[in-house]
Amino acid sequence: MNMSEKAPKVEKLMELIATHVELGRYLDTRHALGRLDERKITRPELLYVLKNGHHEKRKDRFDEFHKTWNYAVRGKTVDKRDLRVIVSFDPAGMLIITAIEIER
Repeated sequence: MNMSEKAPKVEKLMELIATHVELGRYLDTRHALGRLDERKITRPELLYVLKNGHHEKRKDRFDEFHKTWNYAVRGKTVDKRDLRVIVSFDPAGMLIITAIEIER
């Protein structure tokens, strides 16, 4: 792939995410750990949204530095918090980039 090409997007994103969550093949980035703590988002809330949310395609972004796609998953937690979780993939598995609560 030359430097100006974007990597292709993952197909069947939600299936791939579910598999990574079930197998425990995910890693938190340092950024994500800080944001989860700062925003009081728990691991169970984040994983629930990843397993039960929907792909928010219009919020996907291509990360030019890492040459990979960041995917947005949005959903409500059991206690109805509206969250967006951003994930990416590398050879080690799924990377949790960040999570935010969508303001009402």
